[in-house]
Amino acid sequence: MKKLYILLLFPLLLSNCSADSNENPVEEQMYFPPTDGSTTWETKSILSLGWNQNAVQPLLEYLELKHSKSFMIIVNGRIVMENYFNGHTATTNWYWASAGKTLTATLSGIAEQEGFIDINNKVSDYIGTGWTNAPLAKENLITCKNLLSMNSGLNDALGDDVSPTNLQYTADAGTRWAYHNVYVKMQDVVAQSSGQTWNNYFNTKLRDKIGMNGFWFNSGTSGDLSVYWSTTRSMARFGLLNLNKGKWNGTQILNENYFAQATTTSQNINQAYGYLWWLNGKTSYHLPQTQIQFSGSIIPNGANDMFMALGKNDQKIYVIPSKKMVVIRMGDAADDENFTLSNFDNELWGKINALIL
Repeated sequence: MKKLYILLLFPLLLSNCSADSNENPVEEQMYFPPTDGSTTWETKSILSLGWNQNAVQPLLEYLELKHSKSFMIIVNGRIVMENYFNGHTATTNWYWASAGKTLTATLSGIAEQEGFIDINNKVSDYIGTGWTNAPLAKENLITCKNLLSMNSGLNDALGDDVSPTNLQYTADAGTRWAYHNVYVKMQDVVAQSSGQTWNNYFNTKLRDKIGMNGFWFNSGTSGDLSVYWSTTRSMARFGLLNLNKGKWNGTQILNENYFAQATTTSQNINQAYGYLWWLNGKTSYHLPQTQIQFSGSIIPNGANDMFMALGKNDQKIYVIPSKKMVVIRMGDAADDENFTLSNFDNELWGKINALIL
C-alpha cells in the first residue's frame, strides 16, 4: 500500500518541480562584448523577448523620418536592434555633443577614487585662481561638485566660450541651477591633478578598458570646449557600463558609490539632474536656457528609473535599469529644435513602448 501511495504521489511531485522552475527561471547572465577590437557582439531576437514585432517597422520609419543616423537597443548587454540610416554605418564616427558630458563625469569619479581629486574641494585648488572673471571670493566658492551639478553660479547666457573672460559671476555657487559648458573645466582638473593629458587619462582609464573607439575634437572656437566622436557601438558600450553601475565584465571601472551619486539628484534646485546625467521620473525639472521649474517627469513615456545622456541635435543614451536596457540614438536634429531635450524624446519612447510592452 505504501508503494502504491508513492507511485501515485510521484507525478504530483514532478508537476510541482516543473511549476517551481517556471516560476523561478534561471536569470540570464549579463553579456559584455569583447574589448579586443573585434566586431563580435551577441544578439537577442525580438521574438525571444516576446516583444511586438509589428511595431518594428513603424519605429524604423519614424527614426528615418526624424533624420536619425543610427539606433540601437541592447538588453542584458545583447543587441536586439541595430539600424543605420542615411548612409551612416557601424564604422562611422559621429559626435556625442552634450551626451559626452557624462564621459567627463565618469572620469571625474575615476580620478577621485584614485585619490587625485576630491569633488568637494574648490576648482581653484587644482587649476589655480583666475580661471573665471568672477571676484576671487566668489570664484573660490565654486567646487568641482558644483561644476558636475550645473550650479556654479556663472552666467549661462554668454555662449559656449569657457575662457576666463567669458565666465562671469551671476550668483553664489550652489544657489542657482543653469546648464553651462563650464563643466569642461573638470577636464582641466583631472589633467592637472593626475599629471597626465586629458586624452591619455581618458583613453587608459575608460575608453580602452571597455573597448570603445573615438576621440575628442576641439573646434578651437569656444575656449577649451571639446566634443567626443565615436561609433554608435562605442556609445552603447558606455551605456552598458552604466547599466552595470560602473562595472565591466567583473571589473569595477567606476566605484559604485560615486555612480550612485552621479545618477541621483545632485542639488535641491533641479531634481532631474545628477552629475551631468539627466534623471527621469522626478516630480519637477528645469531645462537649459531657462529658470522656470516644470512639473512632472522630463520624458513621461519613459520609465521612471531611466537616466539619460542627452546632447544637441538629439544625441541620446537612455539607460533603463528596470528593463536591463540601453537605447542609443545618433543623428541630426529630429526637428527644428536643437536643445539637449526636445519633444522627440517623448515621441520616440511612445514608439519604443509599442515595441516592448
